[in-house]
Parts: sequence; structure tokens; C-alpha cells
Amino acid sequence: MRHRAYAIQAKDQDAAALWSFRALVTGIVVILVMLAQSAAAQSRPSSFADLAEKFSPAVVNITTSTTVAGNAGANPVVPEGSPFEDFFKEFRDRNKDQQRPRKSSALGSGFVISEDGYVVTNNHVIESADEISIEFFDGGVHKAKVVGTDPKTDIALLKVEADKPLPFVNFGDSDTARVGDWVLAMGNPLGQGFSVSAGIVSARNRELSGSYDDYIQTDAAINRGNSGGPLFNLDGEVVGVNTAILSPNGGSIGIGFSMASNVVKRVVLQLKDFGETRRGWLGVRIQDVTPDMAEAMDLKEARGALVTDVPEGPARDSGMQAGDVILEFDGRKVDDTRSLVRQVGNTEVGKTVRVIVWRGSAEEVLKVTLGRREQAETAVPAAQPGGEEEMAPKQQDMMGMTLSPVTPELSTQLELGDNAEGLVVVDVDETSQAYDKGLRAGDLITEAGQQKIASLSDLEERVSDARDAGRKSILLLVRRAGDPRFVALPVDEAE
Repeated sequence: MRHRAYAIQAKDQDAAALWSFRALVTGIVVILVMLAQSAAAQSRPSSFADLAEKFSPAVVNITTSTTVAGNAGANPVVPEGSPFEDFFKEFRDRNKDQQRPRKSSALGSGFVISEDGYVVTNNHVIESADEISIEFFDGGVHKAKVVGTDPKTDIALLKVEADKPLPFVNFGDSDTARVGDWVLAMGNPLGQGFSVSAGIVSARNRELSGSYDDYIQTDAAINRGNSGGPLFNLDGEVVGVNTAILSPNGGSIGIGFSMASNVVKRVVLQLKDFGETRRGWLGVRIQDVTPDMAEAMDLKEARGALVTDVPEGPARDSGMQAGDVILEFDGRKVDDTRSLVRQVGNTEVGKTVRVIVWRGSAEEVLKVTLGRREQAETAVPAAQPGGEEEMAPKQQDMMGMTLSPVTPELSTQLELGDNAEGLVVVDVDETSQAYDKGLRAGDLITEAGQQKIASLSDLEERVSDARDAGRKSILLLVRRAGDPRFVALPVDEAE
């Protein structure tokens, strides 16, 4: 009995120790949860006052003055000798002061990026301005001159001369900004003077209208006059330049856009060094790859930039061809046409880059030495297929289209040129996929399966090849008014 009593007592002690251990673990977990909640609460600022006080001296108001021609309205034409001649002469004399040039003022915002007086703002704030005045937070006013502008990203770089070092702010890495992060917009909304508004990053990588757009969307209040002002993160770094708002009434409804700082930094550096931008130029026309195009070209995934035309320039010199799909540029994956345009534009002019393209059914590596976009913008890319007509005029229905070889009459009617080669779309069935994908009468099909065609038999052969290869679609190169684009159509509609 005594041994049994000892056993029961030991068992009770073990149970008590186990419960004590469990209680200890539970207590630690509760404490950790409380600490995590406390840390989360501390990451949510109770006030932005310290940040606003620290960086507001570097935020400026910008006032511009522009001379515009007077306009008193159209002058009526009165026949000589008319009884109304004297009346209208008196009317014009009375309003002649309105014909004189007058001054127009505009307001905006900006921020200082160096102690020697470089100021960043929007191009539209200072565009066409005769005089630019910079007002600082402490009330000081300085005249500014334009160092350079970039309308494509709506960025301008100004310079003021001051007798002492100026307060300035630094750019941050906009790529680290996450949806939901706190941000602050500072500027001069509606001409009311310095103002701060707070919000979050609502979205990333927004595109409005330009090839190089990379906007941060925010619900921090941005109004007219905020243009050119900085968008700060909580570290006091500029992650965006406030540029535009989406609004039905001109006021903030919580949808504002700031050009990402990683775009702005590159532009500002070039404006500072050269007074202008110098973007890389590849020299191709491109379009996005759709899933049916990828299937037709035996690509594993619908990505990359499909080359539709290669005019004279760096890409042609490297051996690039229409129908190539650019998969990688200078060591970086190409997702779509937009990403390629931005990657090329951000690359140094004159640099030789490695470009991987998909051609036929395999990858090829090309070396391209980039030109300068600004010098090439006036060039009009054009492809001029050559050859002589091989087939007598004949029409045939294929893939939901009525097709005809190029005839002198069609060539003249559609202004195709003397050496035009291919199949003319004479009509399109409105219930077909060809119609759904935008093909219309007057289009010229110059390639099928990434090979040139000049006759209906050429197209039939390409379709047969696609079927034999087990493909569901065939890629057609279509030209309209000289502009090329690729369209993938199902081969089962070619019956």
C-alpha cells in the first residue's frame, strides 16, 4: 500500500508539472501575440507631423508667367460703304486693347533634389513659360531656368541660384513600394500654399498614355496645383512625382497618379548631363503575343514581343526578321511589348546587347548595337516586299475570307505599290474569327506560317504544313495602309 501511495503521489506531481509547462507555453504565446500586435500598431504612424516638418523646406511652389496673344474674337466682314461700316469700326477701336498680348499665370509644385538648386517638377507646369518663379517654404523667391524637359514622362528639371545651400530630398526606390504602403503628397493644391495629404499606394505600374509610363496610383488627395510635387514614403524618400488625377469634376476623388521615382531618376540624370533625354532604340515594330499566336509558333507560353516589321536600323543590321519573337533583352526576360519598350528606352545608347529571339521552332541569339530613339523618331518604318506576280487573278474563300492575289486594279485601288505581293482580302464573313480579330476588306496578307506568300496555293500549302505539324492555328502577317500586324487564325476554318 505504501508503494502504491508513493506511485499515486508521483503521478500527481508529474501531472502538475505538465500543466505548469503548458501554462508557461501558453503565457509565452500570449505575450508574443501581444508584442506582435503592439509592433503592428507602432508601424501605423499616429502622426505625420515630424516627417512633414523635416521635409517641407525642400518642397516648393512654382509660378509661371506666359505671354499670350490677345483675342477679341473674329472681326466681322462688312461691305465697303455699308451703313454698318462706321458702327463696326467704332466697335473694333473700342476693343483694340483686348488684341494686345497679355500675361497668363499658372501654379504648380516641385521639390529640390540637391543643395545647389536643382528642382524637379512636371513638364506641363512650366511648358511655354516665359518666366518661372520658385517660392520656398520660408517665403524666399528665386527665378528659375529650365535645364531640360521630357514630355514623354512629363518631367522637367529646373535650376535656381541661391547664396546658401538649399534643403533637399532624396529619391527612393519606387520598386519597393507595395500596395497598401503609407505615402504622403506635398505641394501647392489650388494655389492655397503648402499642403500635406496622406494615403496609401492603391496600385502599381499604371499606364496612362505614354510608352514609358510607370505610375503609382494613390488615394492621397492630389488636386490641381499639386502637379510636380513629391510623393513620399515613410522614410522621407521621394517615390513618385505627382502628375495626374482621374476626376469627373476636376477635384480629388481618391484616384491620383505619381510617376515612379525609378523612371524619374533616369530622366533627371540625363537632363542634368545632356539637357535632353537619350533613350535606346532597337528599330522594330512589335505586338503582343496571344495564346493562339503562341500555339501557331510552337511557343510554350504567350509572352514576348512579336516583331511585325524591321525597317532600316539596329535590329535589321543584327539580322532580326519579321516574325521573330523577342524573349529576352540584355539579360532580362521580355513579358510583352510594353516591357520591351521600357527596357530598350532605359538602355544606354550605343550599347551592344544580347537579344534572344524565337525563330521557326528554336531560340537564336542576336547582338544588337542600340541607336538613339530621339534621332530615329522621324523615320517612318516600312517594309517593301519584292517579286513578281505568279498567279492569274482568282478569288477563293478561306478562313472566313474571300481572298484574291494582287492585281493591277487592286494594287491601284488600295495604293499597294507596284511591287506589292500577297493576298488581298476582298470580303470577310462577319461570323468568322477573321472578322472578330479585325481583318477587313482591303487588308493584304503577305505571310502565312512566317513565310512569304504570293498566291492562293502558297496559303493552302502553309495551312497544310500547319496541320501536319499538329498546330491548331496559323500565323498570318497582315498589312493595312502599310502597317503590319500578326493575326492567328484556326486552320480548321481553312476548309
